[in-house]
Amino acid sequence: MEFPACYDEYEKLVFRLNTPRVVIDNGASSTATIVKVDSARKHGILLEAVQVLTDLNLSIKKAYFSADGKWFMDVFHVTDQSGNKLTDENVIRYIEQSLGNIHYGRSYSYDGLTALELTGTDRVGLLSEVFAVLADLQCNVVEAKVWTHNGRIASLIYVKDRHSGSPIEDSKHINRIEAQLRNVLKGDNDIKSASTSVSLSVTHSERRLHQMMFADRDYEKKPILQLTSDSSPSVTVQNWVDRGYSVVSVQCKDRTKLLFDVVCTLTDMEYVVFHGTIKTAADTASMEFYIKHSDGTPISPEAERQRVILCLQAAVERRASKGVRLELCTADRVGLLADVTRTFRENGLNVTRAEISTTMDTVLNIFYVTDAVGNQADPRLIEEVRQKIGLSNLRVKELPPLYHQKAESDDEEAVGVAGAFLLSIGSLVRRNLYYLGLVRSCS
Repeated sequence: MEFPACYDEYEKLVFRLNTPRVVIDNGASSTATIVKVDSARKHGILLEAVQVLTDLNLSIKKAYFSADGKWFMDVFHVTDQSGNKLTDENVIRYIEQSLGNIHYGRSYSYDGLTALELTGTDRVGLLSEVFAVLADLQCNVVEAKVWTHNGRIASLIYVKDRHSGSPIEDSKHINRIEAQLRNVLKGDNDIKSASTSVSLSVTHSERRLHQMMFADRDYEKKPILQLTSDSSPSVTVQNWVDRGYSVVSVQCKDRTKLLFDVVCTLTDMEYVVFHGTIKTAADTASMEFYIKHSDGTPISPEAERQRVILCLQAAVERRASKGVRLELCTADRVGLLADVTRTFRENGLNVTRAEISTTMDTVLNIFYVTDAVGNQADPRLIEEVRQKIGLSNLRVKELPPLYHQKAESDDEEAVGVAGAFLLSIGSLVRRNLYYLGLVRSCS
């Protein structure tokens, strides 16, 4: 490594000590790429490392991390979304460079855009009202992320002025945007908790959504629909008195960015992770973390223990896919989001999560939708909505497990009665053919 001529030997030593050592190994495992990071320990550095990997949509199949004095070691077994080892040299080089700089923090810039933060009570059609207000106020939505949980909604929306293409900086215009959005969020019964603001921070967007929902205390709210025991995350907190650690265990269904969501919550609650492991098998993930407060003490009051459990359950559930995943791929135009979400509302579809992105003049919008009360939407209704928006533009990309479980249940109930059995088989075949025609790739 070459250093600038102005560096003395002490500055070179400090740089070497603070620069993480990154090793990416494709030979040690037959099923995953192993990423090793050794670095000086500081609060939040584990989250920064996990964030680098999950921002690339990599799956973390196994991991362990441990602090030894002032040093921290992370080992991650990762694959791409198809379950393959990493072979793209550009991706590997990016990981090496990004992890090599995590000790200095990362910047998250949305140059040329104005960031709006919204929280409030969720309801059917709320998103369509928000986008309609922004369209009326001459705001173009370029990026957005929307999460809902326990009847609450949090969203980060990045906009620019429709006419100038510049960020919105006029204070009067900003005040008007905030006031009108606040009125929409308040509705008829959310006078106190509805909140809108223009964000000047450069926090990672998904971390910021967790912070917003945590501040909104969504973890204390009663869920609109109770999750089944199979899908609800299991969280336990016990103290290892001899070593002064609190041991946090999480078991739940595995999914992309799960480790990020859990570590993000522990970090923002000001807990320090000293050791931990994550293992996945089939579609289940098991995680264990040895944590302390920043002052070195474990979790002590029972109320704090229960709060940690609720917060981690909420962190797992916020991003869990609820409903049918729809993808909108089409040319961008003024009022597109307002029109699409209005069509959802008029047909009784509720958006439980959304990701909006714009590249050049093309949009790729992802929506997870249920019916008005949170149940799975009728496939015929989904097809009607697709007809109205455009079959070639709005595609069904993912059906929730409930559809497949229902098909299996229907088949089992028909066993034993010949006529009913044949009828069930016929219905099942027709339904599967319908779904095969409905679920197509967006290319």
